[in-house]
Amino acid sequence: MMGLDGVFWVWGVPLVAGYLLGSISGALVLGRFSNVDIRAMGSGNAGGTNAFRTKGWRFALGVVVIDIGKGVLAAAGLPMVLTHAGWVDQAALTAGVVAGFAAILGHIWPLYFGFRGGKGAGTAVGAVLVLAPGCILPMLITWLVTLLATGYVGFSTILTGLVLVPSMIYFGPEPLPTDLAIFAVAVAGLIVFTHRSNLQRMRQGTENRFNTQKLWRR
Repeated sequence: MMGLDGVFWVWGVPLVAGYLLGSISGALVLGRFSNVDIRAMGSGNAGGTNAFRTKGWRFALGVVVIDIGKGVLAAAGLPMVLTHAGWVDQAALTAGVVAGFAAILGHIWPLYFGFRGGKGAGTAVGAVLVLAPGCILPMLITWLVTLLATGYVGFSTILTGLVLVPSMIYFGPEPLPTDLAIFAVAVAGLIVFTHRSNLQRMRQGTENRFNTQKLWRR
Protein backbone atom coordinates (compact mmCIF):
# COMPACT_ATOMS: atom_id res chain seq x y z
CA MET A 1 0.00 0.00 0.00
CA MET A 2 1.53 3.32 -1.11
CA GLY A 3 1.68 6.00 1.56
CA LEU A 4 1.25 9.73 1.12
CA ASP A 5 4.97 10.14 0.46
CA GLY A 6 4.77 7.62 -2.36
CA VAL A 7 1.69 9.29 -3.86
CA PHE A 8 3.53 12.61 -3.79
CA TRP A 9 6.61 11.30 -5.62
CA VAL A 10 4.96 8.84 -7.99
CA TRP A 11 1.84 10.83 -8.89
CA GLY A 12 2.01 14.41 -7.65
CA VAL A 13 5.49 15.44 -8.79
CA PRO A 14 5.28 13.76 -12.24
CA LEU A 15 1.79 15.16 -12.85
CA VAL A 16 2.71 18.76 -12.08
CA ALA A 17 6.22 18.69 -13.55
CA GLY A 18 5.07 16.86 -16.69
CA TYR A 19 2.28 19.36 -17.28
CA LEU A 20 4.57 22.35 -16.80
CA LEU A 21 7.14 20.84 -19.14
CA GLY A 22 4.48 20.05 -21.72
CA SER A 23 3.25 23.64 -21.57
CA ILE A 24 6.48 24.73 -23.27
CA SER A 25 5.06 24.80 -26.81
CA GLY A 26 7.69 24.51 -29.54
CA ALA A 27 5.69 26.51 -32.08
CA LEU A 28 4.90 29.30 -29.65
CA VAL A 29 8.38 29.54 -28.16
CA LEU A 30 10.04 29.67 -31.58
CA GLY A 31 7.33 32.06 -32.75
CA ARG A 32 8.35 34.50 -30.05
CA PHE A 33 11.79 34.75 -31.68
CA SER A 34 10.13 35.47 -35.05
CA ASN A 35 7.55 37.85 -33.58
CA VAL A 36 4.67 35.70 -34.81
CA ASP A 37 1.88 33.78 -33.12
CA ILE A 38 1.30 30.69 -35.21
CA ARG A 39 -2.19 30.38 -33.71
CA ALA A 40 -3.14 33.41 -35.82
CA MET A 41 -1.91 31.73 -39.00
CA GLY A 42 -3.17 28.88 -41.16
CA SER A 43 -5.33 26.44 -39.22
CA GLY A 44 -4.60 28.25 -35.95
CA ASN A 45 -3.02 25.13 -34.44
CA ALA A 46 0.28 25.39 -32.57
CA GLY A 47 1.70 22.18 -34.00
CA GLY A 48 4.17 20.86 -36.54
CA THR A 49 1.79 20.59 -39.51
CA ASN A 50 0.58 24.17 -39.28
CA ALA A 51 4.15 25.30 -38.67
CA PHE A 52 5.24 23.56 -41.88
CA ARG A 53 2.44 25.04 -43.96
CA THR A 54 2.85 28.59 -42.67
CA LYS A 55 6.53 28.98 -41.74
CA GLY A 56 8.40 26.33 -43.73
CA TRP A 57 10.25 23.12 -42.96
CA ARG A 58 13.08 24.63 -40.89
CA PHE A 59 10.68 26.21 -38.44
CA ALA A 60 8.53 23.07 -38.41
CA LEU A 61 11.56 20.88 -37.72
CA GLY A 62 12.42 22.94 -34.66
CA VAL A 63 8.82 22.68 -33.47
CA VAL A 64 8.75 18.89 -33.87
CA VAL A 65 12.10 18.43 -32.12
CA ILE A 66 10.93 20.46 -29.11
CA ASP A 67 7.53 18.81 -28.93
CA ILE A 68 8.85 15.26 -29.19
CA GLY A 69 11.77 16.10 -26.91
CA LYS A 70 9.58 17.25 -24.05
CA GLY A 71 7.60 14.00 -24.26
CA VAL A 72 10.85 12.07 -24.01
CA LEU A 73 12.12 14.20 -21.15
CA ALA A 74 8.88 13.92 -19.20
CA ALA A 75 8.59 10.14 -19.55
CA ALA A 76 12.29 9.41 -18.98
CA GLY A 77 13.75 12.29 -17.02
CA LEU A 78 11.24 12.54 -14.21
CA PRO A 79 11.41 8.82 -13.29
CA MET A 80 15.19 9.23 -13.08
CA VAL A 81 14.58 11.80 -10.34
CA LEU A 82 12.69 9.14 -8.44
CA THR A 83 15.87 7.08 -8.28
CA HIS A 84 17.21 9.57 -5.78
CA ALA A 85 13.92 9.54 -3.87
CA GLY A 86 13.97 5.78 -3.41
CA TRP A 87 10.85 4.98 -5.45
CA VAL A 88 12.36 3.72 -8.69
CA ASP A 89 11.92 0.01 -7.97
CA GLN A 90 8.23 0.26 -7.23
CA ALA A 91 6.88 3.00 -9.42
CA ALA A 92 9.24 4.40 -12.06
CA LEU A 93 6.95 3.18 -14.86
CA THR A 94 3.89 4.71 -13.24
CA ALA A 95 5.73 8.00 -12.81
CA GLY A 96 6.82 7.91 -16.47
CA VAL A 97 3.27 7.24 -17.63
CA VAL A 98 1.83 10.01 -15.47
CA ALA A 99 4.51 12.52 -16.50
CA GLY A 100 4.28 11.59 -20.18
CA PHE A 101 0.50 11.93 -20.29
CA ALA A 102 0.64 15.16 -18.28
CA ALA A 103 3.11 16.56 -20.83
CA ILE A 104 0.63 15.79 -23.61
CA LEU A 105 -2.08 17.62 -21.69
CA GLY A 106 0.30 20.54 -21.17
CA HIS A 107 0.99 20.72 -24.89
CA ILE A 108 -2.73 20.83 -25.70
CA TRP A 109 -3.66 23.24 -22.90
CA PRO A 110 -0.40 25.11 -22.11
CA LEU A 111 -0.35 27.12 -18.91
CA TYR A 112 2.05 29.70 -20.36
CA PHE A 113 0.06 30.41 -23.54
CA GLY A 114 -3.53 30.89 -22.44
CA PHE A 115 -4.36 27.16 -22.55
CA ARG A 116 -4.33 27.22 -26.39
CA GLY A 117 -1.73 24.85 -27.77
CA GLY A 118 -1.35 22.02 -30.25
CA LYS A 119 -3.03 18.65 -30.64
CA GLY A 120 -0.58 16.54 -28.67
CA ALA A 121 0.65 14.07 -31.29
CA GLY A 122 4.34 15.00 -31.26
CA THR A 123 4.58 14.96 -27.47
CA ALA A 124 2.72 11.64 -27.41
CA VAL A 125 5.31 10.18 -29.80
CA GLY A 126 8.09 11.31 -27.48
CA ALA A 127 6.45 9.63 -24.49
CA VAL A 128 5.84 6.40 -26.44
CA LEU A 129 9.49 6.38 -27.55
CA VAL A 130 10.44 6.00 -23.90
CA LEU A 131 7.58 3.94 -22.48
CA ALA A 132 7.04 1.45 -25.34
CA PRO A 133 9.59 1.95 -28.15
CA GLY A 134 8.38 -1.22 -29.91
CA CYS A 135 5.16 0.61 -30.80
CA ILE A 136 6.89 3.35 -32.79
CA LEU A 137 7.51 1.40 -36.01
CA PRO A 138 3.90 0.24 -36.56
CA MET A 139 2.71 3.74 -35.69
CA LEU A 140 5.14 5.31 -38.17
CA ILE A 141 4.14 2.86 -40.91
CA THR A 142 0.45 3.60 -40.27
CA TRP A 143 1.04 7.34 -40.48
CA LEU A 144 3.11 7.19 -43.68
CA VAL A 145 0.85 4.74 -45.52
CA THR A 146 -2.29 6.68 -44.62
CA LEU A 147 -0.73 10.00 -45.59
CA LEU A 148 0.46 8.68 -48.95
CA ALA A 149 -2.91 7.07 -49.61
CA THR A 150 -5.14 9.98 -48.58
CA GLY A 151 -3.04 13.13 -48.26
CA TYR A 152 -4.74 13.96 -44.95
CA VAL A 153 -2.27 14.63 -42.13
CA GLY A 154 -4.94 14.87 -39.45
CA PHE A 155 -6.62 11.62 -40.49
CA SER A 156 -3.23 9.91 -40.61
CA THR A 157 -2.53 11.10 -37.08
CA ILE A 158 -5.91 9.88 -35.83
CA LEU A 159 -5.34 6.38 -37.22
CA THR A 160 -1.84 6.37 -35.78
CA GLY A 161 -3.21 7.23 -32.35
CA LEU A 162 -5.76 4.42 -32.61
CA VAL A 163 -3.07 1.97 -33.73
CA LEU A 164 -1.22 2.67 -30.48
CA VAL A 165 -3.69 0.43 -28.62
CA PRO A 166 -3.13 -2.82 -30.60
CA SER A 167 0.55 -1.93 -30.96
CA MET A 168 0.86 -1.71 -27.19
CA ILE A 169 -0.76 -5.14 -26.87
CA TYR A 170 1.41 -6.87 -29.47
CA PHE A 171 4.67 -4.91 -29.33
CA GLY A 172 4.69 -3.48 -25.81
CA PRO A 173 6.32 -5.04 -22.75
CA GLU A 174 5.23 -8.55 -21.78
CA PRO A 175 3.25 -8.93 -19.67
CA LEU A 176 1.67 -5.58 -20.49
CA PRO A 177 1.49 -3.40 -17.36
CA THR A 178 -1.91 -1.95 -16.59
CA ASP A 179 -0.37 1.53 -16.52
CA LEU A 180 0.69 1.26 -20.16
CA ALA A 181 -2.63 -0.22 -21.27
CA ILE A 182 -4.50 2.71 -19.72
CA PHE A 183 -1.97 5.15 -21.21
CA ALA A 184 -2.49 3.75 -24.72
CA VAL A 185 -6.28 3.97 -24.54
CA ALA A 186 -6.17 7.46 -23.01
CA VAL A 187 -3.75 8.78 -25.64
CA ALA A 188 -5.77 7.27 -28.50
CA GLY A 189 -8.95 8.87 -27.19
CA LEU A 190 -7.22 12.20 -26.65
CA ILE A 191 -5.78 12.25 -30.19
CA VAL A 192 -9.21 11.59 -31.68
CA PHE A 193 -10.69 14.34 -29.49
CA THR A 194 -8.10 16.97 -30.44
CA HIS A 195 -8.50 16.13 -34.14
CA ARG A 196 -12.30 16.24 -34.15
CA SER A 197 -12.23 19.45 -36.22
CA ASN A 198 -10.19 17.62 -38.87
CA LEU A 199 -12.87 14.94 -39.08
CA GLN A 200 -15.55 17.60 -39.38
CA ARG A 201 -13.68 19.34 -42.23
CA MET A 202 -13.22 16.00 -43.97
CA ARG A 203 -16.98 15.44 -43.88
CA GLN A 204 -17.48 18.94 -45.27
CA GLY A 205 -14.81 18.47 -47.94
CA THR A 206 -12.75 21.43 -46.73
CA GLU A 207 -9.85 19.63 -45.03
CA ASN A 208 -6.37 20.55 -46.30
CA ARG A 209 -4.47 17.74 -47.95
CA PHE A 210 -1.01 17.24 -49.37
CA ASN A 211 -0.59 16.42 -53.06
CA THR A 212 0.89 12.97 -52.58
CA GLN A 213 1.01 12.40 -56.34
CA LYS A 214 4.10 14.59 -56.43
CA LEU A 215 5.74 12.31 -53.88
CA TRP A 216 4.99 9.25 -55.98
CA ARG A 217 6.43 10.84 -59.14
CA ARG A 218 9.68 11.51 -57.33
